Amino acid sequence: MNARADSLEAACDLRFGQVGIACVRVRRPDAAALCDELERRVRSAPQMFTRAAVVLDLSHLATLPDDGMVDALLEAVRSAGMLPVGLAYGTSDIEQLAERMGLPLIAKFRAAYEPAQGDAPPPPVAVAPVRKQAPAPESIHDDYAPPAAHTAQHHTGNAVRSGQQIYARDRDLVVTAAIANGAEVIADGSIHIYGGLRGRAMAGAQGDETARIFCSDFRAELVAIAGHYRVFEDMPKEFEGQAVQCWLDNGKLLIARL
Repeated sequence: MNARADSLEAACDLRFGQVGIACVRVRRPDAAALCDELERRVRSAPQMFTRAAVVLDLSHLATLPDDGMVDALLEAVRSAGMLPVGLAYGTSDIEQLAERMGLPLIAKFRAAYEPAQGDAPPPPVAVAPVRKQAPAPESIHDDYAPPAAHTAQHHTGNAVRSGQQIYARDRDLVVTAAIANGAEVIADGSIHIYGGLRGRAMAGAQGDETARIFCSDFRAELVAIAGHYRVFEDMPKEFEGQAVQCWLDNGKLLIARL
Protein backbone atom coordinates (compact mmCIF):
# COMPACT_ATOMS: atom_id res chain seq x y z
CA MET A 1 0.00 0.00 0.00
CA ASN A 2 2.75 2.44 0.95
CA ALA A 3 4.82 1.49 -2.07
CA ARG A 4 1.87 2.15 -4.34
CA ALA A 5 1.21 5.52 -2.68
CA ASP A 6 4.86 6.51 -3.05
CA SER A 7 4.76 5.69 -6.76
CA LEU A 8 1.80 7.96 -7.44
CA GLU A 9 2.38 11.50 -8.58
CA ALA A 10 1.47 14.13 -5.96
CA ALA A 11 -2.02 15.55 -6.47
CA CYS A 12 -0.85 19.15 -6.01
CA ASP A 13 1.88 21.51 -4.84
CA LEU A 14 1.23 23.97 -2.00
CA ARG A 15 3.28 27.16 -1.94
CA PHE A 16 3.11 30.57 -0.32
CA GLY A 17 4.15 33.79 -2.05
CA GLN A 18 3.42 37.48 -2.49
CA VAL A 19 -0.19 38.01 -3.54
CA GLY A 20 -1.76 41.30 -4.50
CA ILE A 21 -4.98 41.75 -2.52
CA ALA A 22 -7.03 44.90 -2.04
CA CYS A 23 -8.19 45.92 1.43
CA VAL A 24 -11.76 47.21 1.78
CA ARG A 25 -11.74 49.11 5.06
CA VAL A 26 -15.35 49.46 6.23
CA ARG A 27 -16.02 52.72 8.09
CA ARG A 28 -19.77 52.25 8.69
CA PRO A 29 -21.91 49.10 8.49
CA ASP A 30 -24.05 50.21 5.54
CA ALA A 31 -24.17 47.56 2.81
CA ALA A 32 -25.96 49.77 0.27
CA ALA A 33 -23.48 52.63 0.70
CA LEU A 34 -20.56 50.20 0.48
CA CYS A 35 -21.89 48.75 -2.76
CA ASP A 36 -22.38 52.24 -4.25
CA GLU A 37 -18.85 53.32 -3.32
CA LEU A 38 -17.21 50.16 -4.68
CA GLU A 39 -19.27 50.31 -7.87
CA ARG A 40 -17.95 53.84 -8.40
CA ARG A 41 -14.38 52.58 -7.98
CA VAL A 42 -14.98 49.74 -10.43
CA ARG A 43 -16.50 52.10 -13.02
CA SER A 44 -13.54 54.46 -12.68
CA ALA A 45 -10.99 51.73 -13.50
CA PRO A 46 -12.73 48.53 -14.57
CA GLN A 47 -9.58 46.75 -15.73
CA MET A 48 -8.03 47.34 -12.32
CA PHE A 49 -10.94 46.57 -9.99
CA THR A 50 -13.32 44.20 -11.78
CA ARG A 51 -13.10 40.81 -10.03
CA ALA A 52 -10.29 42.11 -7.82
CA ALA A 53 -9.59 39.94 -4.77
CA VAL A 54 -10.36 41.92 -1.63
CA VAL A 55 -10.10 41.51 2.14
CA LEU A 56 -12.85 42.98 4.31
CA ASP A 57 -11.38 45.04 7.17
CA LEU A 58 -13.82 45.63 10.06
CA SER A 59 -11.28 47.09 12.49
CA HIS A 60 -12.46 50.72 12.17
CA LEU A 61 -16.04 50.01 13.27
CA ALA A 62 -16.96 51.01 16.82
CA THR A 63 -18.68 47.66 17.34
CA LEU A 64 -18.38 44.46 15.37
CA PRO A 65 -21.47 43.87 13.19
CA ASP A 66 -23.53 40.73 13.66
CA ASP A 67 -23.17 37.83 11.25
CA GLY A 68 -26.15 38.96 9.16
CA MET A 69 -24.68 42.42 8.56
CA VAL A 70 -21.24 41.00 7.72
CA ASP A 71 -22.90 38.69 5.22
CA ALA A 72 -24.67 41.72 3.70
CA LEU A 73 -21.35 43.59 3.47
CA LEU A 74 -19.73 40.63 1.72
CA GLU A 75 -22.62 40.48 -0.72
CA ALA A 76 -22.24 44.22 -1.35
CA VAL A 77 -18.62 43.63 -2.34
CA ARG A 78 -19.68 40.87 -4.74
CA SER A 79 -22.49 42.99 -6.20
CA ALA A 80 -20.01 45.76 -6.94
CA GLY A 81 -17.95 43.34 -9.04
CA MET A 82 -15.19 42.45 -6.58
CA LEU A 83 -14.42 39.11 -4.92
CA PRO A 84 -14.13 38.96 -1.10
CA VAL A 85 -11.57 36.33 -0.10
CA GLY A 86 -11.42 36.77 3.68
CA LEU A 87 -11.30 39.07 6.69
CA ALA A 88 -8.41 41.18 7.91
CA TYR A 89 -7.06 39.89 11.21
CA GLY A 90 -8.05 42.01 14.19
CA THR A 91 -9.41 40.79 17.52
CA SER A 92 -10.43 37.42 18.87
CA ASP A 93 -14.04 38.38 18.06
CA ILE A 94 -13.12 38.84 14.40
CA GLU A 95 -11.31 35.51 14.48
CA GLN A 96 -14.44 33.82 15.82
CA LEU A 97 -16.56 35.64 13.24
CA ALA A 98 -14.34 34.40 10.41
CA GLU A 99 -14.57 30.84 11.75
CA ARG A 100 -18.38 31.00 11.94
CA MET A 101 -18.62 32.33 8.39
CA GLY A 102 -16.09 29.94 6.95
CA LEU A 103 -13.71 32.73 5.91
CA PRO A 104 -9.92 32.86 6.25
CA LEU A 105 -8.01 35.52 8.15
CA ILE A 106 -5.47 36.91 5.72
CA ALA A 107 -2.03 36.47 7.26
CA LYS A 108 -0.41 39.51 5.62
CA PHE A 109 -2.66 41.78 7.70
CA ARG A 110 -1.98 40.02 10.99
CA ALA A 111 1.16 41.83 12.21
CA ALA A 112 -0.39 45.28 12.03
CA TYR A 113 -3.01 44.27 14.59
CA GLU A 114 -0.80 42.72 17.27
CA PRO A 115 -0.88 45.31 20.11
CA ALA A 116 1.55 45.62 22.95
CA GLN A 117 0.16 44.55 26.31
CA GLY A 118 -2.60 46.98 27.29
CA ASP A 119 -2.36 49.02 24.08
CA ALA A 120 -5.09 49.55 21.56
CA PRO A 121 -4.46 47.99 18.15
CA PRO A 122 -2.75 50.34 15.68
CA PRO A 123 -4.40 51.03 12.32
CA PRO A 124 -3.78 48.35 9.70
CA VAL A 125 -1.42 48.67 6.79
CA ALA A 126 -3.52 49.49 3.74
CA VAL A 127 -2.85 47.53 0.58
CA ALA A 128 -3.22 49.02 -2.87
CA PRO A 129 -5.84 47.30 -5.00
CA VAL A 130 -4.44 45.00 -7.66
CA ARG A 131 -6.54 43.25 -10.25
CA LYS A 132 -6.60 39.49 -10.40
CA GLN A 133 -4.15 38.04 -12.90
CA ALA A 134 -4.48 35.00 -15.10
CA PRO A 135 -2.32 33.03 -14.89
CA ALA A 136 -1.34 33.55 -11.25
CA PRO A 137 1.57 35.96 -10.77
CA GLU A 138 5.03 34.50 -11.11
CA SER A 139 7.13 35.82 -8.25
CA ILE A 140 10.71 36.90 -9.00
CA HIS A 141 13.22 37.42 -6.21
CA ASP A 142 16.42 38.63 -7.88
CA ASP A 143 19.63 38.51 -5.90
CA TYR A 144 17.77 38.22 -2.60
CA ALA A 145 19.89 38.22 0.53
CA PRO A 146 19.13 38.91 4.21
CA PRO A 147 18.35 42.61 4.78
CA ALA A 148 21.34 44.91 5.14
CA ALA A 149 21.37 48.62 5.86
CA HIS A 150 21.35 50.87 2.78
CA THR A 151 21.37 47.89 0.40
CA ALA A 152 18.96 47.89 -2.52
CA GLN A 153 17.71 44.89 -4.47
CA HIS A 154 18.44 45.10 -8.21
CA HIS A 155 16.64 43.69 -11.22
CA THR A 156 18.84 44.16 -14.28
CA GLY A 157 17.65 41.32 -16.50
CA ASN A 158 14.84 41.05 -19.00
CA ALA A 159 11.66 43.10 -18.93
CA VAL A 160 9.21 42.24 -16.16
CA ARG A 161 6.41 40.52 -18.06
CA SER A 162 2.65 40.66 -17.49
CA GLY A 163 1.75 38.43 -14.53
CA GLN A 164 5.23 38.61 -12.99
CA GLN A 165 6.08 40.28 -9.70
CA ILE A 166 9.29 41.49 -8.07
CA TYR A 167 9.29 42.13 -4.31
CA ALA A 168 12.14 43.77 -2.38
CA ARG A 169 11.69 42.90 1.28
CA ASP A 170 13.00 45.42 3.86
CA ARG A 171 14.86 47.43 1.23
CA ASP A 172 14.68 49.64 -1.85
CA LEU A 173 14.20 48.20 -5.33
CA VAL A 174 16.13 49.28 -8.43
CA VAL A 175 14.81 48.14 -11.82
CA THR A 176 16.68 48.87 -15.06
CA ALA A 177 14.28 46.90 -17.29
CA ALA A 178 10.82 47.77 -18.61
CA ILE A 179 7.77 46.80 -16.54
CA ALA A 180 4.92 45.60 -18.77
CA ASN A 181 1.18 46.07 -18.30
CA GLY A 182 -0.04 43.60 -15.69
CA ALA A 183 3.39 43.30 -14.02
CA GLU A 184 4.11 44.41 -10.44
CA VAL A 185 7.15 45.79 -8.64
CA ILE A 186 6.85 46.07 -4.87
CA ALA A 187 9.28 47.27 -2.20
CA ASP A 188 9.18 47.92 1.52
CA GLY A 189 11.39 50.94 0.73
CA SER A 190 11.55 53.19 -2.33
CA ILE A 191 11.43 52.08 -5.97
CA HIS A 192 13.77 53.37 -8.70
CA ILE A 193 12.77 52.47 -12.27
CA TYR A 194 15.15 53.26 -15.14
CA GLY A 195 13.01 51.53 -17.78
CA GLY A 196 9.43 52.22 -18.79
CA LEU A 197 6.70 51.62 -16.20
CA ARG A 198 3.44 50.38 -17.75
CA GLY A 199 2.44 48.07 -14.91
CA ARG A 200 2.13 48.71 -11.18
CA ALA A 201 4.66 50.04 -8.66
CA MET A 202 4.00 49.86 -4.90
CA ALA A 203 6.55 51.37 -2.50
CA GLY A 204 6.44 51.42 1.31
CA ALA A 205 4.58 48.12 1.23
CA GLN A 206 4.86 47.69 5.02
CA GLY A 207 3.60 51.22 5.72
CA ASP A 208 6.68 53.43 5.21
CA GLU A 209 5.16 56.78 4.22
CA THR A 210 8.59 58.29 3.50
CA ALA A 211 9.16 55.90 0.59
CA ARG A 212 9.17 57.30 -2.95
CA ILE A 213 8.83 56.06 -6.51
CA PHE A 214 11.20 57.37 -9.20
CA CYS A 215 10.56 56.53 -12.85
CA SER A 216 12.23 57.61 -16.08
CA ASP A 217 9.29 56.73 -18.40
CA PHE A 218 5.97 56.95 -16.58
CA ARG A 219 2.92 55.16 -18.04
CA ALA A 220 1.80 53.30 -14.93
CA GLU A 221 -1.43 51.38 -14.41
CA LEU A 222 -1.12 52.10 -10.68
CA VAL A 223 1.33 53.64 -8.24
CA ALA A 224 1.03 53.31 -4.47
CA ILE A 225 2.97 54.36 -1.39
CA ALA A 226 2.09 52.87 2.00
CA GLY A 227 -1.30 51.84 0.62
CA HIS A 228 -2.22 55.28 -0.79
CA TYR A 229 -2.69 54.77 -4.50
CA ARG A 230 -3.57 56.38 -7.81
CA VAL A 231 -4.65 54.52 -10.95
CA PHE A 232 -3.95 55.47 -14.56
CA GLU A 233 -7.34 57.14 -14.99
CA ASP A 234 -6.63 59.50 -12.07
CA MET A 235 -3.17 60.61 -13.18
CA PRO A 236 -2.50 63.88 -15.03
CA LYS A 237 -1.92 63.12 -18.72
CA GLU A 238 0.99 65.55 -18.95
CA PHE A 239 3.12 63.09 -16.93
CA GLU A 240 2.73 60.27 -19.46
CA GLY A 241 6.13 59.26 -20.82
CA GLN A 242 7.92 61.71 -18.51
CA ALA A 243 10.53 61.20 -15.80
CA VAL A 244 8.64 61.63 -12.52
CA GLN A 245 8.74 61.01 -8.80
CA CYS A 246 5.84 60.06 -6.53
CA TRP A 247 5.63 60.74 -2.80
CA LEU A 248 3.15 61.21 0.05
CA ASP A 249 2.21 64.56 1.55
CA ASN A 250 -0.25 64.35 4.45
CA GLY A 251 -1.71 61.14 3.09
CA LYS A 252 -2.07 62.42 -0.48
CA LEU A 253 -0.05 60.77 -3.24
CA LEU A 254 1.63 63.46 -5.34
CA ILE A 255 3.37 63.18 -8.73
CA ALA A 256 5.83 65.67 -10.23
CA ARG A 257 8.40 65.75 -13.01
CA LEU A 258 12.00 65.08 -12.07
